[in-house]
Amino acid sequence: MKCPYCGSRETEVVETRDSDDLDTIRRRRECQKCQKRFTTYERVENINIIVIKKDGKREQFSRDKLKGGILKACEKTAVALADIERIVTEIEQELRGLETVEVESKRIGQMVAVRLKKIDKIAYIRFASVFKRFVDVEDFEKEVRKLIK
Repeated sequence: MKCPYCGSRETEVVETRDSDDLDTIRRRRECQKCQKRFTTYERVENINIIVIKKDGKREQFSRDKLKGGILKACEKTAVALADIERIVTEIEQELRGLETVEVESKRIGQMVAVRLKKIDKIAYIRFASVFKRFVDVEDFEKEVRKLIK
């Protein structure tokens, strides 16, 4: 493992523990050259999930892309990074539990929307505005009215 501080490959594992999701191993490492510590995560490489986009194109599922979309919706809200990580992990686990390796982007969007709606209404509206492709103010108004009920 390469040290992120000095680039040395001489590192030692100081502590190992399972993460909360039990699918990842968290390792604390110490660089033998600069003595600084850093954390790495180890995850089993899973079968690739293929996302079918609205235009019919297919692309490989990206955990980072999913997280990025949720982070954008949650900007300037009280949603904690830990909550976002939990949502991403839950969705990835749910996708891996499906009987197929191909899933429509619409389904993933619905999974995110359901979870955001439960934890932060503003983040949900932001996400929904992109996911549902709101065209005008009336679309926003309809969705807000649904939330109020």
